[in-house]
Amino acid sequence: MAKEARIRRPRRRRLQVDDVLVVKKSRLRTAITGTVVGNFMEWFDFGVYGYLAVTLTAVFTGELEGGLGLLLTLFGFAISFLVRPLGGFVLGPLGDKIGRQRVLFFTMAMMAGATALIGLLPTSAQIGLWAIIPLYLLKMVQGFSTGGEYAGATTYVSEFSPDRSRGFWSSFLDVGSYVGFAAGASVVALTTWIVEANAGPDGMTEFGWRIPFLIAIPLGIVAIWFRLKIPETPAFEAEQEAGLTVGEDNNNPMARQGLIGIFRHHWRVVLIGVALVSATNTAGYALTSYMPTYLETEVGVSNLGAALATVPVLIVMSACLPLIGKLSDKIGRRPVYGIAVGSTIVLMVPAFTVMQIGEEWAVLIALAMVAIPVAFYVAISASALPALFPTASRFGAMAVAYNIAVSLFGGTTPLFSQALIELTGNTYMPAFYIMFFAAMGGVALLSMKETAKRPLLGSFPTVETTAEAEEIVEHQDDNPYIDTSTMPLDIITPTGPADPEPVGS
Repeated sequence: MAKEARIRRPRRRRLQVDDVLVVKKSRLRTAITGTVVGNFMEWFDFGVYGYLAVTLTAVFTGELEGGLGLLLTLFGFAISFLVRPLGGFVLGPLGDKIGRQRVLFFTMAMMAGATALIGLLPTSAQIGLWAIIPLYLLKMVQGFSTGGEYAGATTYVSEFSPDRSRGFWSSFLDVGSYVGFAAGASVVALTTWIVEANAGPDGMTEFGWRIPFLIAIPLGIVAIWFRLKIPETPAFEAEQEAGLTVGEDNNNPMARQGLIGIFRHHWRVVLIGVALVSATNTAGYALTSYMPTYLETEVGVSNLGAALATVPVLIVMSACLPLIGKLSDKIGRRPVYGIAVGSTIVLMVPAFTVMQIGEEWAVLIALAMVAIPVAFYVAISASALPALFPTASRFGAMAVAYNIAVSLFGGTTPLFSQALIELTGNTYMPAFYIMFFAAMGGVALLSMKETAKRPLLGSFPTVETTAEAEEIVEHQDDNPYIDTSTMPLDIITPTGPADPEPVGS
């Protein structure tokens, strides 16, 4: 006959209405706007540097023959990405410790300052080939700052966004990115047109190249002002107040971890993130930072024509990102990533084939074909990637996964693509390069957990109204999207008698 004993077990208290994070739309808009301006500035520089790559080759490498000068200029783009992991490794864990807002202010100030200083550098005509060195140093400063910028910005917007609409609200971060790139391209195109009309065809290499970089000064002041206004994320504040997962605990994957702890507890998810970021950014940087060079050197389109062709494509693509983000809120992040991977493999070779026609209409169609998978990738990056990691280590883990991938594979896309063409003579090599990483992303997608409609790992649910909070609390036991075991709830040790539980026979 079974014996019964009363066993009292520790348990988590139930989720209460006061636990649920209610973020009003007015506060959400302020937070999103203040974050987006940073990405705008980051990609403004990418646009300027990418569209001036051929001009900067003449400015900083002088009369180097063959493709060496262009490769040295593109290496300046790549070197900023090689430094990004260092910035991520330092700034990411710091953001988990002192807060997202403080680190984002710091990265914004560094980035704006470095971009403006490029416009003041001496040229090879003044100091010879040594001119490339200070350019590299400033690109390294940019790389260090951006190592914390995107990881912090995605962490910030994902933690501020309501669970049911995280895809929609977070997508605005990359709207800022591509609008910033389009703005950089537009400034280069406008500057080129004005300078060459008034100072002749050599005007851009003589002085005009400086103007787009110096425009970063007023833009940077505005962006820094916005960054001062953004509040800390509710998720980070709630975790700090709970005091349960704050402070390093090497044996608890939900606690704040340093770099060693991130690799120890989250290495599988980090690898998933690396694969998806690589797929996203090889396509993304091919569309933005490499296409100007490719169109000029391999297709024969003018600098002004390359800029004018890319800008409308980026503007239309940016307008579509919130729609795709909203789609991911309905059908999930994994299906949207699947669309991105499939469309990359199907469209990339035809896009480069159409591009070879060289006519303006053909270039527009080809760029639009490349932009389709990019749109599906980037629209959900800010909502899907940070959700893979727990709140206590989200900034740091996101910085590790994102910056390893973007430094090794994403940001080096222009350099590797051009080098592959120089090595093989095959102008389709960039398409194959992009398709390879899309396939790797598709493999990683098979192991990725769905995160749409769910609270962020390690955080309380985030909603827009108190009524939503009450509904979640009332139905917490039968809501498939609620898992209170991952939330920073107090552990209760019962003091009264527990329910009887059989312990033997």
